[in-house]
Amino acid sequence: MKTALDTSDKSLTLTSLLTDFKEITKAGLAISVVFSSIVGYLLGVSEEFPFSWLTFVLLGIGGYCMVGASNVFNQIIEKDLDALMDRTKNRPLPSGRTSKQNAFILGVVLTLTGLAILYSINPKTAMFGAISIFLYTSVYTPLKTITPLSVFVGAFPGAIPFMLGWVAATNNFGIEAGTLFLIQFFWQFPHFWAIGWFLYKDYEKAGFFMLPTGKQDKKTALQTILYTIWLIVASLLPVLGFTGDLKLSYIAAVIVFLLGLWMLYFAVKLYREMDEKAARKLMLVSVSYISLLQLVYVIDKFLR
Repeated sequence: MKTALDTSDKSLTLTSLLTDFKEITKAGLAISVVFSSIVGYLLGVSEEFPFSWLTFVLLGIGGYCMVGASNVFNQIIEKDLDALMDRTKNRPLPSGRTSKQNAFILGVVLTLTGLAILYSINPKTAMFGAISIFLYTSVYTPLKTITPLSVFVGAFPGAIPFMLGWVAATNNFGIEAGTLFLIQFFWQFPHFWAIGWFLYKDYEKAGFFMLPTGKQDKKTALQTILYTIWLIVASLLPVLGFTGDLKLSYIAAVIVFLLGLWMLYFAVKLYREMDEKAARKLMLVSVSYISLLQLVYVIDKFLR
């Protein structure tokens, strides 16, 4: 006979499984990445390539599967290192709530599902999705304990989602998709160096090299400023008129420029203050910056 306790245990188990699934796929990060892809898709739709709810949904689901799979494989590889860091020691794998075997099965299922879904949109979208997961898990993840250049390598898969949406909409990789890639590529550096700065001590426990000089010094802070400037330049390219169908009005360009100055201010503040508080603030601002920039791009397109 089923009792209330049995029902409660099952409910607790399902809740725990859902919580672990969200943790091992890094749901918050995955959703933000999917948001970038959706924005890229909206920028790519036109009279020639009309909006499709089916493609919109498939891109969201397929994108989540691919990002989730990357995060699963990343945590399998870094299981023992995650156990050393306060920030990650309670994740499903290092805490023992999930086995490597179960995590691997989940990663494979998510990969195959994601690739199949993205392929149903078009082969190019699936190809870039596959490149992204390969670079993230097989190149970026192992390099984190070897060289600070891991951030440079990781910037490639990290920049793919924004342009992936354009490819999903148009089945084409041209100057437009390349520009979207460039914007998110340059954004990776100040964002992840800020994270590497305020989590420096925790990363040090696992032997991760995330800062360009390996230290919290003026050279690292200066490079953060320089890459933020390159980010601002890249974000304004569409207003110049040579990025094909990817365009930006003068008013939108001014807003994007001001957003860039906002982020640059906090990059300079890190250079001046050289502390974890300034780094954390830069990280938070960088997240708001990229989301607001993408919204400006979309709103500007549909208001023009």
